[in-house]
Amino acid sequence: MLQELYQEVIIDHGKSPRNSGVLEKATHEAEGYNPYCGDEVHLTVVVKDGVIVDLKFEGQGCAISQASASMMTEAVKGKNVEEAKAIFKRFHDALMSREDPDYDALDELASLTGVKDYPSRIKCATLAWHCLEDALEGQDA
Repeated sequence: MLQELYQEVIIDHGKSPRNSGVLEKATHEAEGYNPYCGDEVHLTVVVKDGVIVDLKFEGQGCAISQASASMMTEAVKGKNVEEAKAIFKRFHDALMSREDPDYDALDELASLTGVKDYPSRIKCATLAWHCLEDALEGQDA
């Protein structure tokens, strides 16, 4: 039953992504591309006083990459940069570990942990997150 719920969450975010589009007054941005499957993400972010005030993404790809990008925007919006990085670390560690993750700590992101059984799909689930990391560490837009 939990697996079915997780599938519904992924399908919902894949079909109706949250925070899609481009922010015209972004302070940070990054693009990512997964050459293995063709997933693409362009992320624009507004950071003010160390807080991710807003972010949007656009791109194309599989349901996993689009759902993950959508969930990421919801998970980090309103968080400070260090909190956002900690969320990514927790999510990434959950995907890379053979241990069962702390599903409660991951919230909706737990729905994506099933990809760890398919190593080639991990890149799909983390593409937008790596874009966020690049945007936050890179040059201002």
